[in-house]
Amino acid sequence: MSKSKISEKGNGQSSIARIFALLNNQVVYLILVIILIGIIATAINPNFFTLRNLLNIMQQVATLGILTMVLSLLMISGGLDISHGNLAGLLAIIFARFILAGNSIALGVIIVLAIGTFFGFVNGFIIAKSKVTPLIITLGMSYVFLGMALIIGGGRPKAITGQFEFLGQQRIGGIVPVSILFFLGIFAFSYLLRKYTKYGRRLNAIGGNPMAAYLSGINVNIHVISIYTLGGLIVGFTALVLISRLSMIQADVGSSYSLQALAAAIIGGITFEGGRGSLVGAFFGVLLLGILNNALNIIGISSFVQTIVLGAIIVIATVVSNIGSIRQ
Repeated sequence: MSKSKISEKGNGQSSIARIFALLNNQVVYLILVIILIGIIATAINPNFFTLRNLLNIMQQVATLGILTMVLSLLMISGGLDISHGNLAGLLAIIFARFILAGNSIALGVIIVLAIGTFFGFVNGFIIAKSKVTPLIITLGMSYVFLGMALIIGGGRPKAITGQFEFLGQQRIGGIVPVSILFFLGIFAFSYLLRKYTKYGRRLNAIGGNPMAAYLSGINVNIHVISIYTLGGLIVGFTALVLISRLSMIQADVGSSYSLQALAAAIIGGITFEGGRGSLVGAFFGVLLLGILNNALNIIGISSFVQTIVLGAIIVIATVVSNIGSIRQ
């Protein structure tokens, strides 16, 4: 066989391999589903496919998107944290009380970020040292944060209308909301951290096989504590975006965010086993939830039915992801 024919055969096989790789890529299916939902929603209501509505969707999912990026990094490293939502609520309540007492906004931002980092460290330290499953530890801490928020907030909503709107309500050039840029910035940071740094590759290794990572010389405990600590810091930023967007906060405002972030990560292909999944997939998982909620609202579907749809999508995404894992 001539060299040219061998080359053609090799190119043909690599093309087929690329096609199969594309078909096994969950992100491709997510994009197709998003396009399908967009087409149906636009056919029912032409106002869906407008720049204003698309920016509104991105603005609405900015807070969820930031939490999803944090959770995805944790899950890729074999961890899990379902306390982020209530921690964000606690930090937002602390910020509101601090500002309402007449203190500096800049100092309030620093305090919120510091407290978020501290509680992230606490979570990581307990999980690394106790070796108890992260689900149990963070479930308990979730209730701790909720209880603290109820005590500090006195069980009543706190409003800071007109005092801190830049992160959540301002728009660059009067068009693009700042919160969207913030979400995209956290996504880019998480992607680059995981993809192009030694630290990110070590997190992958720990998530894939912590014992093998330990035997290869990686200090597993230090990395576990550090990624939870980083998560706490980013949750602090999330709390600032949240209270800036709402201008009013109550203790349980973040309770639903943890499960929604978990749903977005799973829909995007992140698994509980660790070491696998992509942040790009998680990003499109967030977009899918946002577009789906918006489309259902435009169509006029009740919030009760939307909850059922969300649950069904999580089940379907998990089953599809598991089938893909079995094939691999």
